[in-house]
Amino acid sequence: MNKLEVNNLNLFYGENHALKNISLPIPAKQVTALIGPSGCGKSTLLRTLNRMNDLVAGVTINGDVLFEGENIYSDIDVKQLRMRVGMVFQKPNPFPMSIYDNVAFGLKAQGEKDQQVIADMVEESLRGAALWDEVKERLHSPALGLSGGQQQRLCIARAIAMQPEVILMDEPTSALDPIATHKIEELMDELRKKFTIVIVTHSMNQAKRISDKTAFFWMGELVEHADTATLFQHPVDSRTRGYVSGEFG
Repeated sequence: MNKLEVNNLNLFYGENHALKNISLPIPAKQVTALIGPSGCGKSTLLRTLNRMNDLVAGVTINGDVLFEGENIYSDIDVKQLRMRVGMVFQKPNPFPMSIYDNVAFGLKAQGEKDQQVIADMVEESLRGAALWDEVKERLHSPALGLSGGQQQRLCIARAIAMQPEVILMDEPTSALDPIATHKIEELMDELRKKFTIVIVTHSMNQAKRISDKTAFFWMGELVEHADTATLFQHPVDSRTRGYVSGEFG
């Protein structure tokens, strides 16, 4: 079953045709990796999945992005969409407040006033992000005092607290050391049991380790999409073969 479906999607930044007739199914409760060289459109596509590109001046989009069968580019509640389709960015971006308040922020913004409900969700979300045991004794300490890897897991906890169905991750480990990267990858393996995950990554090894499906982009085009093992072991397109072999990219 597909959680999201992109159909015949074109995106323009002014005159620049950044995404060209993209069609891509995104299955539920799996990890789909988007790979390709810098500037090929993978992060741009990621941002179309929760309409983050609405915030960019001069963007024109045509085609469909279906979320459980409903076109998100129709007349929908975009705020509600972004609660259901959460996002974790390349650089950890905790708010300048306590660890607890970072996770509770969205719940309070939604109008939740029951302090026990908030406390329970904060703990559940931190546990879900494999961070609770590391921070439970200092929940009211500044989030900016955490390590980079801990900050990124806090951002994941913040996303989980909103109880999304999909989590978009834009190169979530590119700023992290190998140990922190390993922890995030282990976390993604657990998160896929509950959430649909779409990740942009420059690391082909990471895509091979963590994803069920991989889509390869080249100059705004979706060149190839397959089960991850198939795409890396038996790529069909010569551009895919060159990229996964390290010949170019």
